Amino acid sequence: EAEEDCHSDLVRTDDNERSGEANLQAELQMFRAQWMFELAPGVSSSGLEPLPCRPSSRGPGVKSVDARGKQEIATEEKAKELFLKAVEEEQNGALYEAIKFYRLAMQLVPDIEFKITYTRSPDGDGVGKRCVEDNKEDDKMADLLTDFQQQLTLQESSVKLCQPEVEVSQTHISVLPMEVLMYIFRWVVSSDLDLRSLEQLSLVCRGFYICARDPEIWHQVCLKIWGRSCNKLVPYASWREMFLERPRVRFDGVYISKTKYIRQGEQSLDGFYRAWHQVEYYRYLRFFPDGQVMMLTTPEDPPSIVPRLRTKNTRTDAILLGHYRLSQETDNQTKVFAVIMKKKEEKPIDYHKYRYFRRVPPQETDHSFHVGLQLCSSGRQRFNKLVWIHHSCHITYKSTGETAVTAFDIDKMYTPLFFARVKSFTAFSEKPL
Repeated sequence: EAEEDCHSDLVRTDDNERSGEANLQAELQMFRAQWMFELAPGVSSSGLEPLPCRPSSRGPGVKSVDARGKQEIATEEKAKELFLKAVEEEQNGALYEAIKFYRLAMQLVPDIEFKITYTRSPDGDGVGKRCVEDNKEDDKMADLLTDFQQQLTLQESSVKLCQPEVEVSQTHISVLPMEVLMYIFRWVVSSDLDLRSLEQLSLVCRGFYICARDPEIWHQVCLKIWGRSCNKLVPYASWREMFLERPRVRFDGVYISKTKYIRQGEQSLDGFYRAWHQVEYYRYLRFFPDGQVMMLTTPEDPPSIVPRLRTKNTRTDAILLGHYRLSQETDNQTKVFAVIMKKKEEKPIDYHKYRYFRRVPPQETDHSFHVGLQLCSSGRQRFNKLVWIHHSCHITYKSTGETAVTAFDIDKMYTPLFFARVKSFTAFSEKPL
């Protein structure tokens, strides 16, 4: 009996030790689950309360929570690694590899971009290790020009605008001196002030972007457009901003207006009906950077007329040539005033015509047209509309010097002119800026 009692005491003690060890393991699992839950994103440890130990009912659930939390953290770490690898590839110029890593990272965690805090590398070797905080939209880089200049300065001791992406056997454009490159950029702008092509050229690389923002180029462009009236930069921050914001006429196309009206015809011979005709014609205005302007009124449609307006040396007889100027009124409206006249043609005097008759030859006169237009913007385009405000004809008699003025009424026959860009006008460069 004594041996049986001793054996039962040993069994009872062993059972108590096992139950205590099970309780300790359950408490340890609960502590791990609570710790992993606190480490999860968006969960504050201050809002958690210790949960009672229920090993029998919470044991399997704790294991599933623990495994799920570990899997999420591992997935997020893998996505961060892929995203940072993509950033590095993009900065090194390998865009296709960068896109591949970006896709893999976003497949794992769609919003991984907003879960990464970028830091700047202390060694600062330039482009490859440059990072900026991107968590807020307000922290985005505003001045790309300054940023690109800093990158090129950090990249090498001798600043080069660009470098070949792959090895080439021929001479690369980056070998050219800065003066030669800037001269090429002035040929791109040309005397036609083709700033659209200059902006497209700036998309090639960071170095070309810096060249395309050269203040001297934009200053000369503003001087050609507004002359001495643009000596002061205020209130604009740069000459480029002045070109974009200040009202001006456009040179890379033509302003066109289309007019229609019904005209009554002559009565028929029998008197039973009278014909009516629909008249349709166009007005064309082409401005040049040197202050000259061409005007043409014709029933021919734009496809047949626009190619003839590319240069001022056109052979179309009906074209009127003249000069224009921009005027900034006190009411903050920009107006265009032009004086145009027909090209002079020297005709030889036919003396045989008046040999036997004493006829007085017609008095010589000069005809000029004075045009006033208001420059407006409509839709998404800027400075693309000209509204008629004045049109008159001045006839000057050479013998007496007197001038007769005839003013035309601005009615529905004077429809506004709208700008149409013509690619062929800036396809060739005759001389640099």
